[in-house]
Amino acid sequence: MKKIGFIDYYISEWHANNYPGWMREIGRELKLDYDICYAWAEKDESEVDGRDTDTWCRDFGIKKCDTIRELCEKCDNIVILAPSNPEKHLGYIEEAFKCGKRIYVDKTFAPDFATAKKIFEISEKYNTPFFSTSALRYGEELDAFRGEKNISVKGGGSNLPEYIIHQVEMVVKVLGTGAEKLMLTEEDGQIVTTLLYPDERCAKLYYKSSNGFEIARGDGMENAAAITSPFFMNLMRKILIFFETGEIDFCPSQTLEVMKIREAIIKAQDAPDQWIDLPDGESV
Repeated sequence: MKKIGFIDYYISEWHANNYPGWMREIGRELKLDYDICYAWAEKDESEVDGRDTDTWCRDFGIKKCDTIRELCEKCDNIVILAPSNPEKHLGYIEEAFKCGKRIYVDKTFAPDFATAKKIFEISEKYNTPFFSTSALRYGEELDAFRGEKNISVKGGGSNLPEYIIHQVEMVVKVLGTGAEKLMLTEEDGQIVTTLLYPDERCAKLYYKSSNGFEIARGDGMENAAAITSPFFMNLMRKILIFFETGEIDFCPSQTLEVMKIREAIIKAQDAPDQWIDLPDGESV
C-alpha cells in the first residue's frame, strides 16, 4: 500500500474531512492501493468546528505526525491542504518539497502571483513533481466549450478572494493563457469581471455569494450550462493518477495564469470601472 499524508493549517475542515473517503472510493475504482495514513497540522484546534488534531486523527483512523519532516519521511505522496489559507502554502512547501515526492497542493495554490512563481522555483530546485487546481477544472460540462473564444461563467462562495479561483480556473481551462487586462463592474448585485486577451478571446466572470456554478457561450449567462457533474470525484481521480504515474493533464503555466488573474481581480475591487493590465505570461 502507498501511503498519503495530509499537511494542513488546521486539520478539521471541509476538504480534509471529505478527501479521505473520496480518495479511498476512487482508489478502489482505479484498483490503486493508496490510503491516507498520516496527518500534520500547524494549528491544533480547528477554526471551523473546534475539533483538535488528535480527535480528528482518531475519528479518521489516521496517525498524527509531529513535524512535516516526519510526515514526508513516512509517506509516499503528500497533499498540502489549507484551502482557506493559501498564505501558509509557501512555508509548508519549503519543507515538504525537499523530499522530492509527488505532491498535490490544494486550491488556492498561492496568495499571489509572485509567491506562485517562487513555488515553481522551489519545485525545480528539489526536482519535486506537483500540481494544483480548483476542482471546477474537472467539471465535465466545460469540455463542450473547448475552442470557444467568448465565454461567461458564474459562481459563488462566502467571499470573493477565496472562491473566485473556481471561476478563473474554468476560464483558463477553456480559453488558455495570455490574458492581457481586466475590469470589475457591478451588474444586478453581482461583481462582474471582464477579462480580455490580445486576440479575440474574452470572458465575463459573474460573482455573487449565492450563485451556483455555470458556464455559457458569449457575453452573458443566457442558455447557461450548470456545473452538476462530480468534479470533486474527478479531481480525486486526477490526483491518484498523478501519484501513480506523474502525469498531469494540463500545462503548469495555466496555474500561474490563474494566480495572476485572481490577484488582479482582488486588487480591482479597490479600483472598479478601470482597466488593470496583467503581468506578461510566464512559462514553466
